[in-house]
Parts: sequence; structure tokens; C-alpha cells
Amino acid sequence: MKVTIDEDKCVACGQCVAVAPDVFDQRDEDGIVILLDANPPAELAADVREATAVCPALVITIQE
Repeated sequence: MKVTIDEDKCVACGQCVAVAPDVFDQRDEDGIVILLDANPPAELAADVREATAVCPALVITIQE
């Protein structure tokens, strides 16, 4: 799995961080998403898929 994000479209809601904190974080100054692991291990795949689904701005893309 490869994860990419579009920071320019991020609305800083933090849902991705709540669901997959090992893969996503937020910048302190504005809350924009930070990708911590572009190639997360298989055991985090379900969390990453859920984070992608709950993102209101649809900024997370997954390539299997």
C-alpha cells in the first residue's frame, strides 16, 4: 500500500489522525495533515482505508 495526500485540499479536521495516528499527524500551526508513513505496514491497512473514507476533503489516496 502506498499513501499520498493533497495538503492543499486539507481542511484540518483531524479525522485521519484520530483513526490512524501511526500514519497521519497534523501541523501545529494550522492543523494540515502530515503523512508520517507513505508505505504503512499491512497491519495498519484497515486503519488507513478508514481514514481515507472519513476524510471530508478526500485528500488521501491509496494505491494498493
